[in-house]
Amino acid sequence: MNHNISKGLSIFWSIYMFFFAIPFPMLLYYNIKSENMPNLTDSNPWYSLSLLAISIFFWTVLLIGYYRKWIIRTFLIKRNIEKLKTTGEPREAKILKSAKISKPGAAYDTYELTLQFKNLVGSTVTQKTEVNDAKPYERRYEVGKTTGILLDKEVKNAPYFIFATTEVGIRKIIVALTNLAWLSFAAIVIAYYVYSYYSESEGMGWRFMSIGHPLLTCAFTLLLYRTFGAFILRKFIGKPDKFFLIKFRGTQTNARLLKAYQTGTYINEQPMINFELEFADQFNQKHRINIKKIVNLLDLDITRQEYVSIFYLKEDPQQAAFEKDLNQVEGEF
Repeated sequence: MNHNISKGLSIFWSIYMFFFAIPFPMLLYYNIKSENMPNLTDSNPWYSLSLLAISIFFWTVLLIGYYRKWIIRTFLIKRNIEKLKTTGEPREAKILKSAKISKPGAAYDTYELTLQFKNLVGSTVTQKTEVNDAKPYERRYEVGKTTGILLDKEVKNAPYFIFATTEVGIRKIIVALTNLAWLSFAAIVIAYYVYSYYSESEGMGWRFMSIGHPLLTCAFTLLLYRTFGAFILRKFIGKPDKFFLIKFRGTQTNARLLKAYQTGTYINEQPMINFELEFADQFNQKHRINIKKIVNLLDLDITRQEYVSIFYLKEDPQQAAFEKDLNQVEGEF
């Protein structure tokens, strides 16, 4: 249920953001233009050409980014999985929870698993992940059973761990369709440039280009989404690669809570709390660290605990995170 709700919310917000990135700027621009036709003879051609160049730059950055995300990333993940098959650190993982999430009639049974295993330094961690089961008759993913996994020793590139039995391949039809989708999107952008020129230029070149033209505002909004999303992820949630690094190479210990106070920042009405902690490392040397995190209003009792469980890196004790947060990070396969 939680998986379906999360997926539904993701689709809703994607549609919502798409509306304000593409249709809304277009509706706004053409409605204003129909009521107030601009006088192109008064437009500064160099100003218009500058805006045109900026819009082309924005769309180029977007298209390159989408190509990397939609297509190149698939080949990078395949390469990393093949590398893990030969260089990964083997571990036995115990299945604590198992829930079938695939729909009836699907080609494979898909399970959401919660695994427990020793990380690269011997600390016990739990990990949520999903797996496709091509051999459901073997009942490999039942609660209480163990399964082999391989950890990335460097914890550098996703996926950071895989099942030992993982077989990797790329479906050519999917790659072809993804390429076609990207080419179609690029063609639509180019076609809109052509359409705008022939419908708005009035024989005066690109003088119609303005700060509110969709060629500029749509690209700017999409880039703003990417930048803002990356900022929120890094500032308030933390980079996934950093979390995986601490989780798979970190040492578990209990830290004494010295002080906890609100920073004044809120995300979805949930306060950001700054935790001042003190702990002793493997050499019994004490360290003081600060960890900021968004805390659910129902979980504020954490601010009154005397000790909290954390993971820290032996080589850099200032790099630390709450064990509870680390255990909520989901794996990629």
